[in-house]
Amino acid sequence: MRLIPVALALFWGLNWPAVKISLSLLPPFTLRLLGLGSGALLLFLLARLRRADILPARAAWPGIVAGGLLSIAVFNLAVAWAQLSTSTARAAVLTFTMPMMSALLARFVLGERLDGRRALALLLGGLGVAVLAWPALRAAASGADPSALRGLVLPLTAAFGWAAGTVCLKRWPAPGDRVVVTAWQLSIGALCALAGMLLAGESFPLQGWSVRVAGALTFHIVLGTAAAYWLWFVLSERISATTASLTTLAVPVVGVLGAMALVGDRPAAQDWWGFALVLAGAALTVLGSVGAAARRA
Repeated sequence: MRLIPVALALFWGLNWPAVKISLSLLPPFTLRLLGLGSGALLLFLLARLRRADILPARAAWPGIVAGGLLSIAVFNLAVAWAQLSTSTARAAVLTFTMPMMSALLARFVLGERLDGRRALALLLGGLGVAVLAWPALRAAASGADPSALRGLVLPLTAAFGWAAGTVCLKRWPAPGDRVVVTAWQLSIGALCALAGMLLAGESFPLQGWSVRVAGALTFHIVLGTAAAYWLWFVLSERISATTASLTTLAVPVVGVLGAMALVGDRPAAQDWWGFALVLAGAALTVLGSVGAAARRA
């Protein structure tokens, strides 16, 4: 049990550079189809081994569809395109504005109170995004790099999809086995990736493979998707989901360090200030949720 948070941080964190390496050969929709589709199949197999009912109850489908479209499809597809537009480190940290976005959406959609801690978290996260956004905004405004804004908008779109899916699942909880629910959500994401692959005319590359790319893709499918979700379920079944979410605080840190070691990212001093502000806001948000859960208990 003690090693599960460490494994999750490593699997999800190192999945960022693994995806970046895989994208050097595989088109983004094709990569996501392989990752999400294989992850769904492995989770369905796990559900059968657990003798769980594969077909969810009718009441679970609104949450499954909302989570599949937002938390899985929008998040994963936006992340893939983001890594083609900016550094892996920046994409990982900007995506981790999700806890702050979730708190803000919960305020307007669910009527949850925005206390002082969450307000401070939003302020810190906003300042962090502003610090990270400034070089992209300057490059786009000067005409030096008109596409620089994509590297800002796409990770924030991924974070919004993740946050919106989380809030939707609070609004429409999906009863049933969590492995089965997530397997169906991954299936919805895989179907969206398949549609994008067909519309974009992508095809699976038969040439250009290397040990590095094959290893990164294997890591992404087996450890970064299927095993990570399975470990997440094991962890959240033993402790509260809110407490388990503390594990995610290490993911962007591992992602940034992994990107530096594996894909050669070299964040500038301004990037580190932005990283620190965003992660401080995320930590305040998650720790505030843990404290609220403890008080209710």
